[in-house]
Amino acid sequence: MNPGNAGTPGAGAGGTAPGAPTGSPAHPPSQPPPASPRPPSSRRPRSDRRTPGRWARRLARLVTRPVPWVTATGSRPADGGSTTARDLALRHRLLLALSALLTLSLFVSYQGVHDDADPLRTSTAPAVLSLDTALYALGQAQRAAAQPAPTSDFQKQISVAVQSLAAAAADDGLGGPGGRQALQTVAGLITVYAVKVQQSQLQPDGSVLREAYLSYATSVLTEKGAGIRDRLKALQGQERAAVHRQTSFGPLLWLAWSATLLLALALTAALLETQRFLRRRFRRRYNRQLIAAGLLLLAGVAVTVLFTVWTQAGMTDTRTLLDRPLPGRLIPDAGRHTASYLSGTGFRAAAAVWILIGGALLMALAETGLRRHIDDYRFRPR
Repeated sequence: MNPGNAGTPGAGAGGTAPGAPTGSPAHPPSQPPPASPRPPSSRRPRSDRRTPGRWARRLARLVTRPVPWVTATGSRPADGGSTTARDLALRHRLLLALSALLTLSLFVSYQGVHDDADPLRTSTAPAVLSLDTALYALGQAQRAAAQPAPTSDFQKQISVAVQSLAAAAADDGLGGPGGRQALQTVAGLITVYAVKVQQSQLQPDGSVLREAYLSYATSVLTEKGAGIRDRLKALQGQERAAVHRQTSFGPLLWLAWSATLLLALALTAALLETQRFLRRRFRRRYNRQLIAAGLLLLAGVAVTVLFTVWTQAGMTDTRTLLDRPLPGRLIPDAGRHTASYLSGTGFRAAAAVWILIGGALLMALAETGLRRHIDDYRFRPR
């Protein structure tokens, strides 16, 4: 036996398998051996096949494609069915939502201006004028007290000052929590002042006692910080601050009215687009309910804006008039001008309730304008 042929047949490099042609290899050297199939357990999970830019591409598609619930348009269903029912429902929800938001925003904005107009007309502005009158009357009384002989003018001016303080006390918010107490203190000091002046006038002209009484009365009237005049000026300054606060059209009101006008424009555009959609889809030239809703919207916003402009203009003129001390002869004229500037504010403030009524009517018109079409398509096969 040849030792080189020992072992398993075909195990050597040059060996051949039984039945195979002599000298032919098992696989041609130019072809690689076939790859073995990958077992199921070694396959890559589904989540691993996501590429890093997948979410970026989705976001780009969302940005470039209109949002269906805003535009009420979209691709047709996969089976080629109609999108009319969906489009009607989207427009229906959009009109109701915009109507509700506009009603709330308009009511808040309107009340923000008119809530302060009536208190300004009935209490704050009259209180400022009453304090001006009291200060002027006390100045006239001081001149009459310095006369050598008693005059009736002194008592007349004191009576005017007391009545003016009583009129100023009609403003419940005068001077804050301590306003009424301050007015009572001033009224008591005016009584002391009048008594001392009367006592001085009973004394002979040029006597020391007369000068002492008059000096004490003058100190009650003019003492710095604690006298009648400074106390009234402090109350008057607080009332003028209240006038500024009530007549101010601040950033919050600007923001509220800007949002209101934007909502009104959006609702107008939505009504026009819905009318155009119904005309194109149902071949109806006009929808009476939507036209009425549009007219109600335009009229309501125009009237409320006009009322607000009138009220704010009157309040601004009132603030300009009351922002400075007034001479005695101009106080009655200032009262007449203030009443003229603020006339009609009570009626316009009461009109706020009509905003809520108009908003409810606007929503009802939008509902009835689309309800029949929605009901027609609710049970139709898609």
